[in-house]
Amino acid sequence: MIIGGVAASILGRPRLTQDIDALALLPESDWAQALRLAVQHGIIPRIEDALQFAQRSHVLLLRHSASGIDLDVIFGVLPFEQRAVALCQSHEVGGVQVRLPRVEDLLVMKAVARRPKDIQDLRGLLAAHPGADIAAARHWVSEFANATTTPDMLSEFDALVVAQRTRQD
Repeated sequence: MIIGGVAASILGRPRLTQDIDALALLPESDWAQALRLAVQHGIIPRIEDALQFAQRSHVLLLRHSASGIDLDVIFGVLPFEQRAVALCQSHEVGGVQVRLPRVEDLLVMKAVARRPKDIQDLRGLLAAHPGADIAAARHWVSEFANATTTPDMLSEFDALVVAQRTRQD
């Protein structure tokens, strides 16, 4: 499933992004085979010891050699990630079917990431989807805020939701 800036651009407001982020559910025992298959299609590791890095971080850093586009494959293990992939939806983009998360799940991912560009993506998603299930997204943001002991994560999310609703009124 495609996540990150590409998903936010399709589902919310378009913006420039330097890479493609994907969330995959794949057992660690299959990562080496996945990498071998990727290489056969011109997608190569962009760091030495990419598999060892992935074992530590659950992120496989790749590059499409022909285009130079970076691809970050996040190997999901959390219940939220498993649920997000199970509920993802297919969208047609330029004649190609692309699997994207539900808006509510992308809201959670962006709220957890918390970088300035993620906050902009959150604003764009909230504006584009006023009917999104904010309570469901808020539940998961709260879970991540508690797990990472960052309560301001939830208050930031709530403030963005309130600000967007104020703009819509």
